[in-house]
Amino acid sequence: MSEFSYKLRLARGYLIAAVIAASLQTIILGYVIESRAEILRSGAEVLLKTAPVDPRDFLRGDYVVLNYEISSVPARTVVGPLPAEAGEQTMWVRLKKQPDGFWGITESSFQPLPKGAESVVLKSRPFYNYAVNATDNIRVEYGIERYYVPEGQGKPLEEARQNGNVSIAARVSADGTAQIRSLLVDGKPSYEEPLY
Repeated sequence: MSEFSYKLRLARGYLIAAVIAASLQTIILGYVIESRAEILRSGAEVLLKTAPVDPRDFLRGDYVVLNYEISSVPARTVVGPLPAEAGEQTMWVRLKKQPDGFWGITESSFQPLPKGAESVVLKSRPFYNYAVNATDNIRVEYGIERYYVPEGQGKPLEEARQNGNVSIAARVSADGTAQIRSLLVDGKPSYEEPLY
């Protein structure tokens, strides 16, 4: 085999490896995007009150940090046993629509909760939990605590948020994963999240 043939085969091998790697990356990225879009398309919608904070991400621009009333889960709502020892935990939190239109906690558990009529079950992100007693509140996050906005538009949202005028509409998948669908100021959508 000539040196030229060898180099040609080697180049083809590199090209095939590059095409395979690029294809895998595209498939993985497509899966991540489609997973998020599927929640926004067909998840159950809930309206949540916020009580936030406010920074800026150097790489992604302005964002609003959102804290929810449902982020502080009263231990008295836990069905089933409370963890006796400290460690990493996940919570499932059942929400039902309240008279004011917002969704609130009706029960929670450290084990998956069954589906229920006119309710949605949110799954928290894993968190480190210390031993809990029935009078405590358990702090959890759902992955919807940060919302990015166009540069320069974070300040007005901070002010509206501080006045208690910001809420979000979120979609929740069957497995309890939440995605922000829109950010509302004074009950009116200010920012809609695109599917793609």
